[in-house]
Amino acid sequence: MHLRLLGNSDIQISSIIMGTWQAGKNMWVGIEDQEIEKAFNDAFEAGVTTFDTAEAYGNGHSERIVGKALKNVRSKAVIATKVFSNHLAYKQVITACERSLKNLRTDYIDLYQIHWPAGSFGHKKVPIEETLGAMNDLKDQGKIRAIGVSNFNRAQLEEARQHAEIVSLQPPYSLFWRQVEKETMPFCKENDISILAYSSLAQGILTGKFGSSPKFEKGDHRVSNRLFLPENYARAHTALDQLRPLADKYDITLGQLALAWVIAQPNTCAIVGARNSNQAIQNSRTMEITISNDDLAAIDSIGKSVTDYIDDNPVMWKWS
Repeated sequence: MHLRLLGNSDIQISSIIMGTWQAGKNMWVGIEDQEIEKAFNDAFEAGVTTFDTAEAYGNGHSERIVGKALKNVRSKAVIATKVFSNHLAYKQVITACERSLKNLRTDYIDLYQIHWPAGSFGHKKVPIEETLGAMNDLKDQGKIRAIGVSNFNRAQLEEARQHAEIVSLQPPYSLFWRQVEKETMPFCKENDISILAYSSLAQGILTGKFGSSPKFEKGDHRVSNRLFLPENYARAHTALDQLRPLADKYDITLGQLALAWVIAQPNTCAIVGARNSNQAIQNSRTMEITISNDDLAAIDSIGKSVTDYIDDNPVMWKWS
């Protein structure tokens, strides 16, 4: 098992983190509660101690599935959740946290994060000091153990650090999506801030499962992902062909190769979801894989054949 400290806290997290957006069902298709709950249980048994969820994932449904799955191992698990951008006023943060605690069947949250910066999605722009003031009070009360942010750029992260001890940043980050490397990742490394990379498999592209022409069912949010635009996906498909010999060399899957590259980056853990136990167990095995420095460099170079052509907009989706 590969455990790492969360920022400068005393909380130990697994290098592979179970992502749970899919458990909320909203914006996903073909998700079954029982199958997801079993996947969570099996991931924990395989060494994935850390689970990331959010109040916005299915209006609390994901949190409730996480709470149910981990109720018998709560003291051994690390639970991270997030407050959405429409609940960032002081009293709203307090209320949202209490609701998440109830959903998660726990009396404390290990890592409480701001999901998106204030003003996102047309929501009210609440001063960061107000939001973090509420989080600091929750921390003082023992209801949360640590504070993190998600989808913040470097300037926003620097401002947040003026008002609270920030132990983590959760950005979109994978071999095929790397904007965070330019300014924010070096800042995190300098200041001992953990990077919890979401969409670390580029929403499934890096598994190679989509073939040459991806198709999605109605209601699947990935149809709006900019990596699936024809020009970007064509480069990704070519890059996958170049990555396969490296995966074969280590007798691992493409997905495991991509995750191994992510967790080899400084201060970085990979959040990765799973629809079933098989996927969860395969992801967990990445923690035991060691890739040589030369091969990590080769993987890095192949990834840049995709990312060098993507603009600096850090948002993965082309939402209307």
